[in-house]
Amino acid sequence: MTDDLVERLLAGDHRALARTITTIENRAPGYRDLVSELHRHTGNAEVIGVTGSPGAGKSTLVDKLAVAYREDGLTVGVIAIDPSSPYTGGAVLGDRIRMAGNAGDMDVFFRSMSARGSLGGLSTATTDAVKALDAFGKDKVIVETVGAGQNEVDVVKTADTVAVLVPPGSGDDVQMLKAGILEIGDVFVVNKADLPGSDRTVQELREMLELRRDAGAGGHHGHGAAVDPDPDQDGTADETPAWRPPVVETVAETGEGVPELLDALADHRAYLEGSGRLAEIERTRYAEEIRTLLREDLRDLLADELDARGGLSSYVEAVGARETDPYAVADELIAPISECVERQRATETGTGESRTGNGSDDSTTENGTDEQ
Repeated sequence: MTDDLVERLLAGDHRALARTITTIENRAPGYRDLVSELHRHTGNAEVIGVTGSPGAGKSTLVDKLAVAYREDGLTVGVIAIDPSSPYTGGAVLGDRIRMAGNAGDMDVFFRSMSARGSLGGLSTATTDAVKALDAFGKDKVIVETVGAGQNEVDVVKTADTVAVLVPPGSGDDVQMLKAGILEIGDVFVVNKADLPGSDRTVQELREMLELRRDAGAGGHHGHGAAVDPDPDQDGTADETPAWRPPVVETVAETGEGVPELLDALADHRAYLEGSGRLAEIERTRYAEEIRTLLREDLRDLLADELDARGGLSSYVEAVGARETDPYAVADELIAPISECVERQRATETGTGESRTGNGSDDSTTENGTDEQ
């Protein structure tokens, strides 16, 4: 079934694409095999993250971006990460209402996904859904995030270019960016620029970005200076100038400023390609993805081990009675997994039995080798 679904998706079947993303989001049986098959067909789409504070107009602006890309003949995929329902875990789906500009266009694929309680607003399934859109052949994939304030930084693990939207208003909105979200933006957008206070917000943003640059704060990918690994003939290395995030003013409702935003996004893409940072971003992305999957898998293994021991209640009671402590409980629960890992490592390296393996004795050192 996986092979058939992948074949149909690669052939341009929109139903297969929708079913694939549903399988991924629900973590249905076989989803890992599905994503593995898709992975080899990825690497062509440009992924753009759009984030910012609630009410900044992200959904409306994303809709206008999709329209503009379609006018240029490009295909677009949009993943809108909606807040999760605390009761069902499902998405609120409010973004669908604000993205009507592309209704009926089969070359714009829109999908709402639930944040599922992820701290940074992005569930693990988002990365896999981006792969599905990439493999399908979408030229641009736009990921719009919940807009949860300073924790909204997971988007940098998925996107090549990140646009941060800021609504005009009091300085508090800009001050909030210091807490973390300022560091992830490649392009800053003051949306609703027709409202009072927009000029002040633009000025404050530019001043803060300049202060960060003067202080040598590198932020995430693309902000620090890149050094050419191939020195010139005189032996000196060429340093690529650091990317300086521009501040663009837009009015999403009318489309004003969208062409300038498109230019800014294109400029950053050109910078990434010219400086070699695009390959660096890809390596970082895969490293983060592997770490995330390892954490999830280990969590599931521990949950199974806990269930096999009758659940957490008895441990909680023992801790409350001061018969044990949380660290000791954690050590006890993870011990079987640690032992399996050590035995496997010892087998693969040919160093003999691990120190925690059955039958180990005093003649075995901690690294599994015999004392001479």
